[in-house]
Amino acid sequence: MKQTDLKSLLALRKTLHKNPEVSGQEIETSKRIKEFFIPLKPDLIIEKLGGEGIAFVFEGLEKGPVSLYRCELDGLPIQEKNDIPHISTLPGKSHVCGHDGHMAIISGLGLELSKNRPQKGKVVLLFQPAEETGEGAAAILKDPKFQQIKPDYAFALHNLPGYELNQVIIKKGAFAASSVGMIVKLHGRTSHSAHPEAGNSPAEAMCKIILALERLPDAMKKFTLVTVGHAQLGNVAFGTTPGEAVVMATLRSFDNETRDKLVGYAEKLIALIAKEYGLTFEITYTESFAATHNDPDAWHLGNEAAKKLKLKTKHIRVPFRWSEDFGLFSDYTKTLLFGLGSGKKQPQLHEPNFDFPDEIIPTGIQMFLEIMAQIHGKPEITQS
Repeated sequence: MKQTDLKSLLALRKTLHKNPEVSGQEIETSKRIKEFFIPLKPDLIIEKLGGEGIAFVFEGLEKGPVSLYRCELDGLPIQEKNDIPHISTLPGKSHVCGHDGHMAIISGLGLELSKNRPQKGKVVLLFQPAEETGEGAAAILKDPKFQQIKPDYAFALHNLPGYELNQVIIKKGAFAASSVGMIVKLHGRTSHSAHPEAGNSPAEAMCKIILALERLPDAMKKFTLVTVGHAQLGNVAFGTTPGEAVVMATLRSFDNETRDKLVGYAEKLIALIAKEYGLTFEITYTESFAATHNDPDAWHLGNEAAKKLKLKTKHIRVPFRWSEDFGLFSDYTKTLLFGLGSGKKQPQLHEPNFDFPDEIIPTGIQMFLEIMAQIHGKPEITQS
């Protein structure tokens, strides 16, 4: 990659880092990406895809397969704490997950494709909204405009702190967990705190539900995990016996079927405890993520790319416990999500002092270009 191209990508990355937008609000981010791509003359631009998503299509000279390369538009509702020139200018919002760097990598593919079209088939560069909330992939796949793409393969990467810079972390089959957020609302009866017997406090039931939910995985044969992240009993009022309670938990497993079974057991458990204490209840769900499953054929393409580039590669045996919205694409096409090491001493994802390391941008671009070469053949040079 030319130094001028790399400089433009680094400038783009820093501009995106300074101007993060959270899930579902990526209007200006999408505009910036479009402005970057217009001079690259893609053959097709698909806007407002699943919300603020945007895709750029580069066509080859011959008919052939379609491959898609995805990154994320959204930032996080986290206050950044960094001493860097390009620190977020928006209070309470930041790119401390590295999506700015992922966008720079996919934009780098656009620079290369503008000069060297694929020999056959089509390449789609997708900038997905609302990854952090698990809503973006579903919205894109349901959007009628997605029918213009219909990829035979879909690829994505995520930077991974704790691994050496530029190390490729890869696995066949399950790569990242399936998860869902559960919100349990318990309804009892409020009374004066001097007469608790006149009401029905959900306090004891709430405590039982918290303990029971986190112990539920003990009864499961496959890996599951329940993490209670928030609970609230009544309001701050010393003269009142509470009548309401809320418990929020994340339920996860390495496959969708086991996660759904875990959810079913949790629902039955909550119903039993609520009945025991004479409470009514309701359960709602949020931030649902499908398991990310790496197809053997797509995995082979990624593994061969890493070999050709002579990159240090770690073949993990156990999937990651975190979830990625890219997982939903696994239900529609052959997918590969791999990790790219962002430094052993790098702060973890979502920590307020995280900043994407620019050193791994060229490696990410080269990995995807090598995958493309295997699918689409040697590129056709269309301009110097």
